[in-house]
Amino acid sequence: SFSTSSSMDEALRSLGTTPTVRLNRLRRLLDAKPLIRVCEVHNGLSGLIVENTRVERDTSEVEFDAMWSSSLTDSTAKGLPDIEAVDVTSRLNSVNQIFEVTTKPMIFDGDTGGKIEHFEFTVRSLDRVGVSAIIIEDKVGDKRNSLFGSDVYQEQDTIENFSKKINEGKKSQVTSDFMIIARVESLILQKGMDDALNRTKAYIAAGADGIMIHSKEKDGKEVINFCEKFQQFETKVPLIVEPSNFAHITETELQDLGVNVIIY
Repeated sequence: SFSTSSSMDEALRSLGTTPTVRLNRLRRLLDAKPLIRVCEVHNGLSGLIVENTRVERDTSEVEFDAMWSSSLTDSTAKGLPDIEAVDVTSRLNSVNQIFEVTTKPMIFDGDTGGKIEHFEFTVRSLDRVGVSAIIIEDKVGDKRNSLFGSDVYQEQDTIENFSKKINEGKKSQVTSDFMIIARVESLILQKGMDDALNRTKAYIAAGADGIMIHSKEKDGKEVINFCEKFQQFETKVPLIVEPSNFAHITETELQDLGVNVIIY
């Protein structure tokens, strides 16, 4: 038995880890902790930083629980734009480099997930190497970074097609531990709160293991409003946010709103 998560981390680091052990740690963390902190990684060095960073806050030690393989930073590190120019095979090479030197679980940024028949292979590949979860956004067509919002043309997928993508992805995964998280882009695309909530309910019904809500509004009010409405759902799943644009909202405030995972 381990007295703290840090002592478990120390033991894992000394022993190394396996894909199976790493993969199921995210679900175990979600069951054990009210809030999971995740930080972006794009190579072995950034992975080591997330693996080893610890700070004293009040009377406790604070650390990151997991890693986020971002398509934006993985592309940027390769000198390429964030338009899905880096294929899944290349992304997996980056993941394997990070996994060589770390033990913490990983959430993978899957952009739109691509065509359904391609998404099934992506899910199997990530599951096999020990990635814990993939996040896919409900958009179609040429990839554009979400923070452009409506400044550039971005098209949202239909609820039916994206629900089918989630469902087929769930059917194709190798283990029961792997998670498929749906990222709802309605607020980014100025489609309104009702659209965001309707899509969220549909994606949960289709089998999504988590929901990520995103907004480019700097006051954070949209996300707060969504979180409050989400807490009234009968069927809930873990809720994920990436507070790049509303960094003034504290972890405690987000946790009180029902957020389970924060990606930095």
